Amino acid sequence: MTKQYKSEALAAVHEAALGLAEAGLMSKRTMRKFDEMCLTPVRDMTPDDIRALRLREQASQAVFARHLNVTTGLVSQWERGEKRPRGEALKLLTLVAKNGLGAVA
Repeated sequence: MTKQYKSEALAAVHEAALGLAEAGLMSKRTMRKFDEMCLTPVRDMTPDDIRALRLREQASQAVFARHLNVTTGLVSQWERGEKRPRGEALKLLTLVAKNGLGAVA
């Protein structure tokens, strides 16, 4: 999955910092600060948040699941609170919340 940046300018800054870190000219601690500043933050989502997001995008569970590359059953479990999205799925949900379903289509 490619990195998602808050802006094009921050993407350029982050890529330059990454080059410095790979060359051993920047510490890991400093690189983590650049990650926090430049990359799109991920936050936990409640079942109600996920359902509201899907409804805002006017998508059925099946269509929403297809865009996120998960099963319809998993979206249903997220919305019922039986499971919680993590990792890449949570990142995709965060991007959909910020930019709309078209951002992951």
